[in-house]
Amino acid sequence: MNIKIHLAIQRLELFDESGALLRSYAVSTAKQGMGERSGSYCTPRGRHIVRAKIGQGSPAGTVFVGRRATGELYTPELGERFPERDWILTRILWLSGCEVGYNRLGACDTMRRYIYIHGTPDSVTLGVPGSHGCIRMANADLIELFDLVSAGITVEIIA
Repeated sequence: MNIKIHLAIQRLELFDESGALLRSYAVSTAKQGMGERSGSYCTPRGRHIVRAKIGQGSPAGTVFVGRRATGELYTPELGERFPERDWILTRILWLSGCEVGYNRLGACDTMRRYIYIHGTPDSVTLGVPGSHGCIRMANADLIELFDLVSAGITVEIIA
């Protein structure tokens, strides 16, 4: 299996070993566009792998900070209390770049930038850029994807 994320159309696609499309999901990538530099708030391109899967079995809407469940479940009221918070919900697929000097090591390291595929509040519009660099998904879609993939799966992020 492998994943392709198309920045131009804001879609994540899951393929089987023979290249057949299994699933396609709307996503939201970086509001600042594409780019690999630390501090850019851009979504990095190129070949990655899922380095870690975090949140197995957590309820939909579980709030994560620093890759740890906070004990909170997201509600619109919680969102109103913390309007500037970048919500990381439900599950995390933590990406690691595979291309040294492009998205791995130095000032362009995807993993050190904490770039994830993660859940987002239902009120967030998908299909248009809006994140701080990560790939946001609907919580139900993320749970489905999380259960279908293993750590180590290849993720290609394409302009």
